[in-house]
Amino acid sequence: MRVLITGAFCSVGCALMQELANESLDVIAADIAPILRLPLHYRFSSMDVRGQDPDRIIAHERPDVVIHLAATQPPSNRQLAHQVNVIGTRNVLDACIAHGVKRLVVTSSNAAYGYHADNPQPLTETAPLRGNAEYSYADHYRQIENILQQARIDHPQLEQVVLRVATVLGAGVENIITALFHRPHMLAVNGSDGPFSFIWTRDLTRVLVRAIATSPAGVFNVAADGVLSVHELAQRLGKPVLKLPVWGLKALLTVAHTLNFTRYHPSHVSFLQYRPVLDNSALKEAFGYTPELTSRQVFDLWQKNAGL
Repeated sequence: MRVLITGAFCSVGCALMQELANESLDVIAADIAPILRLPLHYRFSSMDVRGQDPDRIIAHERPDVVIHLAATQPPSNRQLAHQVNVIGTRNVLDACIAHGVKRLVVTSSNAAYGYHADNPQPLTETAPLRGNAEYSYADHYRQIENILQQARIDHPQLEQVVLRVATVLGAGVENIITALFHRPHMLAVNGSDGPFSFIWTRDLTRVLVRAIATSPAGVFNVAADGVLSVHELAQRLGKPVLKLPVWGLKALLTVAHTLNFTRYHPSHVSFLQYRPVLDNSALKEAFGYTPELTSRQVFDLWQKNAGL
């Protein structure tokens, strides 16, 4: 079986390639540039998902399965992020349809549900995808999922496995969430406990391996069991909690962001208030995978490796 991985040198892609090293697969690692030495039986293909590369490479390689990981993480330039995340996904999807790919596996995000006070807790896969217009990451993943949903109607011959992933943590992983944990205090919004839901990098790579051929097609939340509140995380980190009203936090972030003291923007306040908590029942029962580590264990592992 031939598998092409886009965004192969992101942290999840690197972990996935290690996970696949002993599998009998023909693997093509596609990214803008290689950043590590590949296993001898892997091949590298330079791909910028924003243009014609997906069509050219997929037409040439004729993969059975495409695992689409190419994406930008927040905070990033909104226009660039749209080109990579939304246009890039559409380009990969169109190439898969045009050249007879059997299965497309896409890592989406819990952000597609949006950060809203009235989100069900926990969210199942049938909950509406509302994103947040003011927060580009959530808005883009809502758009991506709409594109994929329409393709499932128009092109049912292409199997899709869409994974709505919680915050990924593992040894060496750093992102907009972990930036919160490095601060001298934990930020919290009055009236919101801000629950955190995680998934271990190794669990996510095992889900991706299963999605190549073993799992059913469909949409699945990918999250570990359990959540941790801001106060629980602060206690584990030995840090105080700074609680502010919404207006106060927006004012603080406006000044701090303008002075380049933080990557957070006033539009991120809803992200701090209403993080989605995912129901992983379908992952365990229909998809057939139970995460090895709970959210608490995932955080403890990350904290130990981060030296906090």
